[in-house]
Amino acid sequence: MDYDTAFRPYLAKRIEQIESADIVVGIPCYNNDATIVNVMKQVSHGLAKHYKSARSVILISDGGSTDDTREVVRDEEIMPWQEKIVFIYRGIGGKGTAFRAIFEAADKLNAKACAVVDADLRSITPDWIRYMLEPVLEKDYDFVAPTYSRYKWDGTITNNVAYNLTRALYGKRLRQPIGGDFGLSRKILQSYLTQNVWGTEVARFGIDIWMTTHAIAQGLRVCQANLGVKVHDPKDPGLSLGPMFRQVVMTLFTLMEQHHLVWKDIHGSEPVETFGLPEMLEPDPIKINQELLMQNFKLGFQHFGALWKEILSPSCYAAVQKLAGAERKTFYLDVTCWAHILYEIAATFHHWPKDRAKLVDLMSPLYEARVASFINETAEMTTPESERIVEAQAEIFEKEKPYLLQHWEAKEQEPKSKGVLQKVFGG
Repeated sequence: MDYDTAFRPYLAKRIEQIESADIVVGIPCYNNDATIVNVMKQVSHGLAKHYKSARSVILISDGGSTDDTREVVRDEEIMPWQEKIVFIYRGIGGKGTAFRAIFEAADKLNAKACAVVDADLRSITPDWIRYMLEPVLEKDYDFVAPTYSRYKWDGTITNNVAYNLTRALYGKRLRQPIGGDFGLSRKILQSYLTQNVWGTEVARFGIDIWMTTHAIAQGLRVCQANLGVKVHDPKDPGLSLGPMFRQVVMTLFTLMEQHHLVWKDIHGSEPVETFGLPEMLEPDPIKINQELLMQNFKLGFQHFGALWKEILSPSCYAAVQKLAGAERKTFYLDVTCWAHILYEIAATFHHWPKDRAKLVDLMSPLYEARVASFINETAEMTTPESERIVEAQAEIFEKEKPYLLQHWEAKEQEPKSKGVLQKVFGG
């Protein structure tokens, strides 16, 4: 069912009572009772510390939590001059719909600026609020993306997919395009709300990369804020990042379709202005199961190898085939090859409008192979040293962009693998 608003009557009534606000901070949540109270406290303290004279509203946009998320935030005191609204949004379940309710509320309240922060953050400080809002309130930026000090093996989708593609396609070096914590102007909120995405999968998943891409593609003023170390509920890419990878890549590829006329003529990239902390910090290490990543890739090769052979170029397939027999110490997928693989599958996605979700599904083991390779490549490096590898990788994606255009603009309308795909998936 399509909804023309994410408001339920309670939220609409509270917004009407409050009438107007200078600043809105939204916290989308779902079953976050272990972390959300601290997040809300830090937001409240940040607003009090940096924007005490502003009229501020904190919105807890809940997806129908079955734990005590709503109860614990209702019971928690904030500064007496701040408003707090705890509500369940209306619409399909997902972070995007939670954002829609926040954006609608900020627009109705005529807020000058809005920030959104994740409910599972363990490292948020009161200063995050200033770092995200100041560029909007004082420098007239429309979109403030985060950048964090993250351990070298955290953020694997960002490091190996999202940053590379966003930078190469749209020419802006936004280091964390799917960071989750943003500062936003009223202008961009209104632009988001007019887009026809709120009844789609973007509203369920993929909202972060959609917001970032829309901001750049519309020519709005974008920057980033260094927020310091990001600690949140950890995710091992070998165990839990498959679904997230599919959501992000599906959205990235769909946006490539929509914004083809924007990105096809962009060459190279430029840095964006960075606010916030002056230096990057050394974060605590996280564990990652490299053996499981390799195992998932090799299992994927058994299942999808015939299909990969049809979709990928002979040189890329030969590299993948060789990798299927590699031991841990020699397990390495070349970055140029990885760029070509992503570009080839993006072009296949473009040429073949059916079974697109299945195409993205079968990419997941290839991504796991690249992450396992990145672990080998950076095993002896500090996080700042590994950051140079990430930057070099992004430069290769830029350099290889003509390869993407060559495949994208080819005349072939369906991949030759149509029969193989139907055989593998029964479609």
